[in-house]
This record gives sequence, structure tokens and C-alpha cells, in this order.
Amino acid sequence: MLMNSLFISYVCGFLVFVSLRFHLLLTLISIEFLMIIIYMIMFHFFLIFSNDLYFLILFLVMLVCEGSLGLSILICLIRCHGNDLVNSLYMMLW
Repeated sequence: MLMNSLFISYVCGFLVFVSLRFHLLLTLISIEFLMIIIYMIMFHFFLIFSNDLYFLILFLVMLVCEGSLGLSILICLIRCHGNDLVNSLYMMLW
């Protein structure tokens, strides 16, 4: 039952990521939601199949680094262009 709800949450998060690509902030929030769901799935599998949970700490560190990098790109984009529209990224030749 837990895995079914996590899978449904992952699919919903992925649909939000695909459909709401107008603002960078919404894209970053949906990516963070997907990463939290992946963390929950990994925690569930590691709890069932092994006792080695050190990889989850490494995953959390990467999750925090990804979040801070996304926020720094968002702040840089807002300072340069005044908005957080993804269409502004095409003007920066990304």
C-alpha cells in the first residue's frame, strides 16, 4: 500500500514537472518533490533489504546541494532579468 501511494505521488510530481514549465520556481519545487519521493522509496527499500543506510545520508547531501544550486540560479535569474520565467533562459543561450 505504501509503495502504491509513493508511486502515485511520483507520477503526480512528474506530471507537474512536465506541465508547469512556465516559472523556474515551480519547476524547482516539483524537482524537490520528486527527490523527496525518491528518498522515501529508497528508505523503504533499504529498510527492507539491508541495514546500510549510509547511502541515504549521501543522497540527502546531494539533495541539499541540488536545492541550493537551484536557488542560486533562481536568484541570479531574478537579479538579471527581473522575473523567473523559463523563457528568459533561452535568451541567455542555455
